[in-house]
Amino acid sequence: MATSVFVNIPTNDLERAKAFYEGIGWKINPLFTDENATCVVISDTIYLMVLTRDFFATFTDKPIVDPATALQVETAFSVDSREEVDAFLSKVTAAGGAEHREAQDYGFMYARDFEDPDGNLFSVLWMDPVAAEQGPEAYLAQQGQSS
Repeated sequence: MATSVFVNIPTNDLERAKAFYEGIGWKINPLFTDENATCVVISDTIYLMVLTRDFFATFTDKPIVDPATALQVETAFSVDSREEVDAFLSKVTAAGGAEHREAQDYGFMYARDFEDPDGNLFSVLWMDPVAAEQGPEAYLAQQGQSS
């Protein structure tokens, strides 16, 4: 069983990336940060490893996509309320990120997508705890709705 999650993403400008992630309230772990990479602490068990493109390429023989033009993965994380989703997006845009598309409101789940300055795609979401426990179909049925 995994105890921590490390998501690796490329950057064209490591200093800009560090400033962006600190600007949205995440911390940098200096013990795992150098001229090639920075470790961004999202939580006690979730870390974002932001790697220069050249350094990232040392971990694979596959081409590294340019996140500004192609999507490889969208990283999503949850917060405790709809208001927190909106507040977080305000931090993102103030720090130099961009909202990727309009908010998605499904009633039981509310999400907003954003891009960091390199174009890496993220989603911040809130899900009703009952829907998270029961699943969306059971939750909607209980609410008298269908999916």
